[in-house]
Amino acid sequence: LAERLRELLQDHAGIAEKKMFGGLCFLSRGHMFVGIVGEALMARVGPAAYEKALRRPHARVMDFTGKPMKGYISVSPDGTKTAAQLRRWLTRGQTFVLSLPPAKRKVARGRLRT
Repeated sequence: LAERLRELLQDHAGIAEKKMFGGLCFLSRGHMFVGIVGEALMARVGPAAYEKALRRPHARVMDFTGKPMKGYISVSPDGTKTAAQLRRWLTRGQTFVLSLPPAKRKVARGRLRT
């Protein structure tokens, strides 16, 4: 899944890769928008799109901490089998973080695509 994400994101400028949440995350402008936890994809869709995203096939509440993380969705491997499925989740995450102001903290360490 990590290699597939890297491939889909290779032409996107300003994407950083960082180990977070016990998995691997991808950040845009300092904000995490998608990641991998175990075998599942974690997508940050934001509060406004949260309920709608939960109705998508193979999506469920992100609760790896034992407490639901509002605005974050966990997508089972069946929901990311095709490039089109994976691209849709990437787009949802990127759309949300692009609506946020740039993160005030330092740019994430890790590989940065320019």
